[in-house]
Amino acid sequence: MRIDCIIIEDEPLAQQRMRDYLGRLPFLRLLGVFDSGVDALAFLQAGQPDLIFLDINMGDFSGIQLLESMKLHCQVIISTAYHEYALKGFELQVADYLLKPYTFERFVQAVDRVGALRARQTALPERRFIFVKTEYRLEKLQLDDLQYIEGMRDYRRIFARDKQIITLQTFGELEQQIPPAVACRVHKSYMVALDKIDAVERDVIRVGAVEIPLSETYKKPFLQLLMG
Repeated sequence: MRIDCIIIEDEPLAQQRMRDYLGRLPFLRLLGVFDSGVDALAFLQAGQPDLIFLDINMGDFSGIQLLESMKLHCQVIISTAYHEYALKGFELQVADYLLKPYTFERFVQAVDRVGALRARQTALPERRFIFVKTEYRLEKLQLDDLQYIEGMRDYRRIFARDKQIITLQTFGELEQQIPPAVACRVHKSYMVALDKIDAVERDVIRVGAVEIPLSETYKKPFLQLLMG
């Protein structure tokens, strides 16, 4: 199984070490090396690899900020000299955490873990439902029934075909549960199910009689998904 990957690392020696390790594993294909989180962000908005090797401390835009600034559909291996970021990495569901300086053997372990995760994801059948946390229970939501999700301060209101669900789950958590081919973020306060969209006119999305704003921040990735 070939794994396409990129390196985001601002230390030249650490970059070179990782390049050398990657070169020993022929199934890893290096697509690019970035010494800036901002440059990497621009690359990732155009398309995502299978795996990112990500440094934490990179000037004004850290690896953690990059992880929190966009939804990633790929695996991430963090590499850093600071062990205190391990918990944050776990919260962000990274595949592994390499503490510098790490050996080639430890590098291989991390890559093997990514391979196992990808194999599991490939083997799992696609689910057409999720469970959403409400105040007292987990409520089942059929993804085919989802229309859109609206943010209301601390709450999110999910509009489905025959019901509404109020949840404290964040948009980030919902984006982790809902595949991007089903629904995507279009505004800081809205997600929309792609198959329920009737029209897009300038900065307005129409879902039936409802008009939903489309913000400039989400416009490009939204249109890419919409147009296939």
